[in-house]
Amino acid sequence: MNICFIINPWESLDPEDDSTLRLIHESVLRGHNVGVLYPHNLTIRESQTLGFVRKIKKKDKYSGNYHVFHKKVEFKEQLLPLEGFDVIFARSNPPIDPVMLNFLDSVKDDTFIINDIDGLRKANNKLYPASFHDNEIIPVTYVSKSKTVLKKAILESPKDKMILKPFDGFGGKGVIVLEKSALQNINSLLDFYISGTKEGNYVILQEFIEGAEEGDVRVLMLNGEPLGAYRRIPARDDIRSNIKAGGSARKHTLSKQEKIICSRIGPKLVSDGLFFVGLDIINDKLIEINVCSPGGITRINRFNRTRIQKTVIDFIENVILKKESAIERKKHFKRLIDEA
Repeated sequence: MNICFIINPWESLDPEDDSTLRLIHESVLRGHNVGVLYPHNLTIRESQTLGFVRKIKKKDKYSGNYHVFHKKVEFKEQLLPLEGFDVIFARSNPPIDPVMLNFLDSVKDDTFIINDIDGLRKANNKLYPASFHDNEIIPVTYVSKSKTVLKKAILESPKDKMILKPFDGFGGKGVIVLEKSALQNINSLLDFYISGTKEGNYVILQEFIEGAEEGDVRVLMLNGEPLGAYRRIPARDDIRSNIKAGGSARKHTLSKQEKIICSRIGPKLVSDGLFFVGLDIINDKLIEINVCSPGGITRINRFNRTRIQKTVIDFIENVILKKESAIERKKHFKRLIDEA
């Protein structure tokens, strides 16, 4: 099987905890042809979409140590047609590159892309959870670039605190707590978050969920089902639980309500082609859905002594096997009709 991973620069991957590296490593261990591609290295020639792919050179044996594998792996860069790949993993960090999606549009009918291009367009921003229209699991949320609207929402909220965050942020960047007791700061903060472009930036305002100071739960979902989870604890004097923001990780077993949340949104994720995603849950409320490059494989593995990258690669192998079987079945029936 030919697998292409669209990623951030190879050198930026952290061997200690990078989920993408685990998926790549598992793929090469199984003997698949694996290449990595950077979003800016896509091109079109004679109406064909190609990429300057760094293909991993095959060896008889690869190191089981991720640090060694990351450092010693050898590449051969070639301009290759993306249609030749059975699977494309879109694993670059958000915000997603719309030009990259436009390139991939031309091959989405011939190649299994995880996650689906149209699904990424729907869900790569923080508005997507609101599409579930389920107030039992989604916190009250406002999205606007109007300071008047946002300030009114803050003042009229029954809560003393609200969460403010940029529309296209990730890794906890820019997430802050607004308190009504600090009203003199709100105008300045809203000006800062909204300004930056001529038209202004959209800002997300969300009700503060009690218990947020105790952290959140990251759930990895595969094909609409929970694959594993862990709890993220904020650093001292910080509201953000993200590991990149200094948070720490602990083992976690999904509660009954967390399982209900997964079951409610799983079918829609699958229908939108969002097969591998990360959910962030705080006190039984779905806060965010991460669809670009959800992480957490290494921590879930460590806490539960698993290798869930194997489950992910099993899944894509089964998808491709069914796809190829359907093609052969169609060819067989066509031959029967031709020879009749």
